[in-house]
Amino acid sequence: VQLYLKSLILELIGEIPRTHSIRELLGFLRKIEGIEVDKFIKTRREALIALEDAYLLSRYFLREYNREEAERLYEIAVEVIKFAEKFRRYTRD
Repeated sequence: VQLYLKSLILELIGEIPRTHSIRELLGFLRKIEGIEVDKFIKTRREALIALEDAYLLSRYFLREYNREEAERLYEIAVEVIKFAEKFRRYTRD
């Protein structure tokens, strides 16, 4: 999700943000559709935090996830990508 958002932001804005935070990366999309992005983040805040934590914990600490947790994280990851995909219509040619 993080790399997908970074590649999209590069296409849209021309820069690569230096953050691992999905919420911060989504924040870059505010420049295009602020209200829609704010609503998406606000209604999924807990899930986005869990996704960020999963990235950090799996990378820097030993953390195991059960099937239910992994499926929920996968679902929010897919949801974020589908949401961000709508911004492709603004990509520079």
